Order: sequence, then C-alpha cells, then structure tokens
Amino acid sequence: MFRNLLIADSGKGHVEEMVRMLRDIPTVRQARINLLHVVSEQVGENFQEHWQKSAGLVAEAVSRLGLDPSEVNTIIRQGDAKQTVLKVADELNADLIVMGSRGLSRLQSILSNSASQYVFQLSTRPMLLVRDDLYVRHINRVMVTVDGTGVGDDAIKLACELVREIPGGSLFGVHVSRQEIIPSRGGKSPADEALAKAVLRARSYGVEMQPLHRSGDIGRSVCAAAEETKADLLVIASQDRRPVVARGLVDIDRLLGSSVSDYIRVHAPAPVLLVREPESCG
Repeated sequence: MFRNLLIADSGKGHVEEMVRMLRDIPTVRQARINLLHVVSEQVGENFQEHWQKSAGLVAEAVSRLGLDPSEVNTIIRQGDAKQTVLKVADELNADLIVMGSRGLSRLQSILSNSASQYVFQLSTRPMLLVRDDLYVRHINRVMVTVDGTGVGDDAIKLACELVREIPGGSLFGVHVSRQEIIPSRGGKSPADEALAKAVLRARSYGVEMQPLHRSGDIGRSVCAAAEETKADLLVIASQDRRPVVARGLVDIDRLLGSSVSDYIRVHAPAPVLLVREPESCG
C-alpha cells in the first residue's frame, strides 16, 4: 500500500480533507507524509519574502492536518509547479501523489497551465486527484474499473488493499463494453469473464467485489456507475498513450482526442485515484 505520500497542496480546495480521510485507514496512517509547496519562478527579488510566506502556509497546513511537525517532511521549492511536483515525486520515490484539481476540461487545463493536468498526464506513479467542487466523504464505498489488463489488475489490488482496511467497506468493480456483445455458447460474454476473474482476484485479497457491467461510452458509463453506487473513491487504470513529445511540452496531438481517464478526471462524482502502467525501461 502507500508508504510515502507526496501532498502537493496549493492551500485551496479539499486536498487536506482527503488526506485526513486517507489517514483514517490504518496502513495509510503509517505512511510518511511529504508536504510540498512551490514558490513561483516569477517572484524575482521578493524571493525571500515569498519563501517566508510559504513556510508559514506549510506550517498552517501541517496544523490543519493534525500532524506532528517533526513527523512531516516539509519541502519548499522554487520553480515551475507542475515540473517540480514530478521531480520531487521522483526524488522521494513517492508511491502516491495527492493534488487538487479545478475539474477543467483538457483544453481549458492546458490554456490555464494546470499543474494537476500536466502531472496527471505525465506521471507514472499513482495519483489521487481531488476536485475543488467535490464534497469529500469518508472512504467506505470504493469503485474500481475492470479491464482485464495488467495495469487493471494493479488497480484492483490497490482498491482491495484499501477496502480491506476499512470496517464495513465495500468494493464495486465496473466493466464497460463499448457495445453489447452476444454471449458465447457457454452463456458468458467477454465482460462476464472479465468480471468473474476480477471477483476471484479480489477474493484472493480477502475482499468481496460486487461486479457491474455497463455498455456504451466508457468514461460516461464509469461516472454514471460511480454515481449510482455512491462511490466515495474511484480507482481507475489508465493505459492512455504516453506523450510522444518532450516531457517539457504538453501532448498537443491528444488535446482534441478522446481520453477516458481525462473524462473521468473532470466528471467523476468522487475523487479519482489513477493507476498508470510504469514506463518500460527499454
């Protein structure tokens, strides 16, 4: 599970509430908390003044979180926020990045230079996005997407590890077919088989998963299922193609395309925990 959390908090939104909810889960409570605040590159001669102000903001955040300052690794860096988050996550080998999001569409996010959208697109580490317009609830009902892939199995494992630690917690697994597929002679469709394997996988981790099958647009169907089940947290696996341009640039050729994970990021009725397939070394 999570042992090393990087909290990139701008001081706005519900990130701190989400961290408090996560810390209600026993194993997460043992995790090391790293709290990052980034000072803009544009501050110029006023750098020292901004640094002192940032130190005060970080201290206030630690206090609001109810943490012992001696147990929190507070980090203040100057630079571009989005690139700094990725760099610090790599330095710390963080196993979860927690960030706030304004829930902007992809194009709006790029035009407004959204740090969370950039990190969401480029990070290969699990990332928890907490939209500013969401009411953050105690995590009890978790939904995970089921797609039968390796990264999808990683998402199921992570979701099970969370639910297993929550007294009375429940797990829903949703598989979406782009269109209804007629079952084979054995009476099982590919969706039935994918969900049956997911149920068995969850059971191997000591968790009973309630399977859900939907058909149609994947992003919309996942969000609708999360709404129906009143999910408090949505865990999704993403195999969205990595950007083919330099890491310092946005993935322009994907801006106007369709991205399931990006749709869910903007429209999900609960915070989204994104699990990505690590980049291959080759």
